[in-house]
Amino acid sequence: MVGTRYEVLHRVQKRLLNEFHYILLNKPYGTLCQFTGNDDRETLAWYGPFPTDVYPAGRLDADSEGLILLTNDGRLKHKLLDPKFRHPRTYLVQIEGLPSPDALARLAKGVTLEGRKTLPAEVKKLGAEPPIAPRSTPIRYRKNIPVTWIQITLREGRNRQVRKMTAAVGHPTLRLVRIRIGRLEIGGLRPGEHRALTKPEIESLRKDLL
Repeated sequence: MVGTRYEVLHRVQKRLLNEFHYILLNKPYGTLCQFTGNDDRETLAWYGPFPTDVYPAGRLDADSEGLILLTNDGRLKHKLLDPKFRHPRTYLVQIEGLPSPDALARLAKGVTLEGRKTLPAEVKKLGAEPPIAPRSTPIRYRKNIPVTWIQITLREGRNRQVRKMTAAVGHPTLRLVRIRIGRLEIGGLRPGEHRALTKPEIESLRKDLL
């Protein structure tokens, strides 16, 4: 007996969950967001081993840190990366100087970058340095200039967007750490550590995206 449509779909889903890989990695500072390189620079492969067919669902620049989702689920990866779906990504950002309420409001409302305004973002100033691991390479501070931590949630992923946004309002980014992709959080992962998503996390992720 074939079973009901629901039972068939459930069996297909179980098969897919067994074939696909979903891995969270806390990418360290200075690591290229790829598995191969042409020199001695660190790549994601340094922190494996990983299944041979997984790739990052979205990138972080070498000088940015934090959460990366590695997967071989092409459909889900497309939904995460296609701008029209506007999936949220949250960053902790250390900026130079003390931003005014107006500067924070401009970040939230959108700033014009290369002739195109950014989408509205969720922005808040943090009252203290967040509890994250120190960066492997110390940040060079300028004497007598204070620093501030803010949290930004974007729903688009333009090239070096956060850095360009903070620079546009007069506060260059000193450190950038992605802590959340949708509902997936960095949690207790330290730089270079990774873990596989749990089955409930996978099911929730697929439900949100697919």
